[in-house]
Amino acid sequence: MAWKTLDDMQLAGKRVLTRVDVNVPVADGVVTDDTRIQRILPTVRDILAAGGKPILMAHFGRPKGKVVPEMSLRVVVPALSKALGCEVKFADGNYGAAVDALAEGEVLLLENLRFNPGEEKNDPEFAARLATLGDIYCNDAFSAAHRAHASTEALARLLPACAGRLMQAELSALEGALGTPKRPVMAVVGGAKVSTKLELLGNLVEKVDHLVIGGGMANTFLAAQGIDVGKSLAEHEMTDTARDILAKAKAANCNVILPSDVVVAREFAANAANETVAADACPADAMILDAGPETVATIAEALANSKTLIWNGPLGAFEIQPFDAATNAAAKQAAELSRAGKLISVAGGGDTVAALNKADAAKDFTYISTAGGAFLEWMEGKTLPGVAALEG
Repeated sequence: MAWKTLDDMQLAGKRVLTRVDVNVPVADGVVTDDTRIQRILPTVRDILAAGGKPILMAHFGRPKGKVVPEMSLRVVVPALSKALGCEVKFADGNYGAAVDALAEGEVLLLENLRFNPGEEKNDPEFAARLATLGDIYCNDAFSAAHRAHASTEALARLLPACAGRLMQAELSALEGALGTPKRPVMAVVGGAKVSTKLELLGNLVEKVDHLVIGGGMANTFLAAQGIDVGKSLAEHEMTDTARDILAKAKAANCNVILPSDVVVAREFAANAANETVAADACPADAMILDAGPETVATIAEALANSKTLIWNGPLGAFEIQPFDAATNAAAKQAAELSRAGKLISVAGGGDTVAALNKADAAKDFTYISTAGGAFLEWMEGKTLPGVAALEG
């Protein structure tokens, strides 16, 4: 780890510019889900405990460099104050005056950084202005680390910089899963389209021992092998690419697990009449909506023999029963193995988190990333500007 943490910094009496992600859902002026707020609390509390002054910087929505009143961060102040158990002050216009007035033990939230066009342009002048407000820079927003913005990239190079607790946990988990993992490593990649996960698959086949491909993506891989997938969701124009990925996996000695049996139905609806057939026996008028029990058993065997799991995307149409069976079974087993200390499990992506929560498995995974795009880009092997800036 080339980056520093809060433990490496002298925080007493220092103004700590802290980039956070509080881009939370709001309805009728009230925060409806404070998960992201809860996840930054350890960082804010540790800065306060060390005698530092947390100055929180964040974005909210996409105002595109203009002041949009309904995208003001003021709306999150009550929820943030309640979660921290203390009043959070707010700086809407004059950042400097608000920072100067900040006393020890107080927390300040700056207005939406994206109201300034310099934020998304990674403007050095805007970053320099922000730098005058603090003595130390702390990035606790891994979810924004794939963006080279003034508050995530340029600012980190102007002040002594470190990772906050959430960023530290995220980077440690991902480094453990893909950088220097315990082997064998298994990856589960699902979802609708191969085209959105090309770079991910290309990177993973060279780094993991077992690769499970599920969801609509699996149908494209089946079609690439000359199998008729009926009316299933599939990208037939991507079959050459799928064959290339399979060839690359074979060369890298990566075991690719595709469905050997599938659950098919004539309509995409909850509790639709369905049957389980061999993967190469999908009726012409049916669609594949889940992996079958034989495939689940193959996945279970690979899981039992793995030490590290990376999961992104469901194995079937997990939103509707009974086509959530494969996802639920694999998730429950991964959770069990993780709970028993036999598996390091890291998962991320919106659909993934929803699927694991639905299976009541998320709480036992080693680490769940809520970062979305940044998590995906890390898995693709890309350098994240916000992380690279911390490494100096």
